[in-house]
Amino acid sequence: MDMILVPGLWLDARSWDPVLAGLREAGLRAHPQTMPGTGRPADEVADIGIEDWVNAVVAVIDTAGEPVVLVGHSGGGNVVWGAADRRPERVARVIFVDTVPPAPDRGISEFPVVDGVIPFPGWNFFPDEDVYDLTPEHRAATADLVGSIPPRVATDPLPLTDERRYRVPVTLLMGSLDEHALEEMLAEWGPYAAEYTAIDDRTVVKLDTAHWPQFSAPERLTEALVTAVRS
Repeated sequence: MDMILVPGLWLDARSWDPVLAGLREAGLRAHPQTMPGTGRPADEVADIGIEDWVNAVVAVIDTAGEPVVLVGHSGGGNVVWGAADRRPERVARVIFVDTVPPAPDRGISEFPVVDGVIPFPGWNFFPDEDVYDLTPEHRAATADLVGSIPPRVATDPLPLTDERRYRVPVTLLMGSLDEHALEEMLAEWGPYAAEYTAIDDRTVVKLDTAHWPQFSAPERLTEALVTAVRS
């Protein structure tokens, strides 16, 4: 089965390297992605928005010979859910890595724009609960895996229009939240809770990691990805 891996904001395809060998040993055809405009200067990315990222994933789905598994980490979750909305009949499962299905017409988040791009803000930008398990060695090793992103990608509203997306099985691999804690949190998020509860087949798995398990616990993440595909 083909598995399309979409990184979170600022990361490129190489951020999935720690899990690739294990996925391929399990018989999965893993296709890590670098999203359009990542690491490119402002004059090349001004017109790139979230729809361009979704369309890039849809193009990969369309080349596959059978239904695919979509994996989205962090902000990449918005991208894969948008792709599932465009091609629900071509998606066997969506796996969210420490993120949740976005509500219709919502953006990812807002970050400072510098010289026409959103640069990676550095690991110290994030709260401790997101980075506590990233050692200095992890942070140094990932320094060349991050690049700026087009400003519109983070803030563009994501249209979701095909209710068949709710029939696609979903697995949420959450760093620190079990199902009960996740649903308590979503209950305060209005339309996000509605989007989540509308999904027919959803499974929540707690990884006991911070926000970047592909770096801090790649073996655990690999096992969880393989288990999700086989469930």
